[in-house]
Amino acid sequence: MSGQATAQIGVTGLGVMGRNLARNFARHGYATALHNRTTARTDAIMAEFGHEGTFVPAHTAEEFVASLERPRRLVIMVNAGAATDAVIEEFAPLLEQGDMIIDGGNAHFLDTRRREAALRDQGIHFVGMGVSGGEEGALNGPSIMPGGSAESWQALGPMLEAIAAEVDGVPCTMHVGPDGAGHFVKMVHNGIEYADMQLIAEAYDLLRHAGGYEPAQIAEIFRTWNQGRLDSYLIEITAEVLAHTDAKTGRPFVDIVLDQAEQKGTGRWTIQTALDLGVPVDGIAEATFARSLSGHADLRAAARGLAGPGRDATVADPGAFAD
Repeated sequence: MSGQATAQIGVTGLGVMGRNLARNFARHGYATALHNRTTARTDAIMAEFGHEGTFVPAHTAEEFVASLERPRRLVIMVNAGAATDAVIEEFAPLLEQGDMIIDGGNAHFLDTRRREAALRDQGIHFVGMGVSGGEEGALNGPSIMPGGSAESWQALGPMLEAIAAEVDGVPCTMHVGPDGAGHFVKMVHNGIEYADMQLIAEAYDLLRHAGGYEPAQIAEIFRTWNQGRLDSYLIEITAEVLAHTDAKTGRPFVDIVLDQAEQKGTGRWTIQTALDLGVPVDGIAEATFARSLSGHADLRAAARGLAGPGRDATVADPGAFAD
C-alpha cells in the first residue's frame, strides 16, 4: 500500500449504507478510499465490488487519511450518537485545516451543531448530511441534504450532484444551510415519512377489516394507486409486502410478521422540536404515537376487551370504498 494521496473521497463505516454510498461514488468515477473498524468488511467489498471503480482500501485510520487528496473529504457512516463522536475523535487529530468530515448518519441536529462548532475551532469543516432512499438509494441515487459551510459545499457539492437521484434532470441535492440544517431537514423529512407510513397502514387496515379484502387483493389496489399521483417508493413496497406469502405456512406474510414497529428517533425529535416551536404537526405526532403503541403489545392485548368502536364494521360496496 503506497502512502500517496489518490482518493478524492473516503467512506468509513462500511455497513450496508456506507458500502453502497462508497460504490456509488466509485461508479461515478471518483477514486474512493474505504475504511472500517473491522478490516474484513473492507476486504469483502474489494473482493466483491472492486471491479466497479477505483477503490483505495485502508486498514488503519492513518492510512485512510493519508490516501485522501486535499481538501480531504471524509464521510462517516456509523450509528448516530456515541459511535459518531468516537469516530470524529479518532480522525479529527489526523486532519488539517480546510479538510472536512461529513456525517451521513441520522444524527440529531443539535449534536451536529455541537460537532460543527467544535471542529470549526480546529479549522475543520463539519457537514451534517441527511441521506434518504435507504440502501437502494445509497447505491443508485439518494436524496442528499448537506448542511455546513459554503466552502464545504463548493468542494463537496459537485460530487453529491453526480451521485444523487435526479427528477426532471435536476439532482436531488442542494446546500440546505449552515451547521445542523442538513440533519434538521432530514429529521423533518423522516417525520413526514412516519405520517406517510401511518396513512398507508390505516388504508390497509380499513381495506382489510371494513372492505373485507385479502392482503393479495389489497396489494393489487396499491399497485393501481402506484400508477397515479400516489406513485411512490412506499406505495410500491407496500404492494410487494402485501403480495408476499410466507413459505412455511402458506399464509399472507403480513399476518406472520411481528406487528411491533421500531423507531430510530427522528419522528420523536420532529414532534419534540415542533412542540418547542409551537408548530402543529398533528399527523406526525399521531403516527409517532402509533409506532410507540405498536411496540407495546402488552398494552394492546389489555385494551382489546375494553368497550369502544370495534373493527368489524363492513361497507356495502367494497369496490366503491377502495376507490
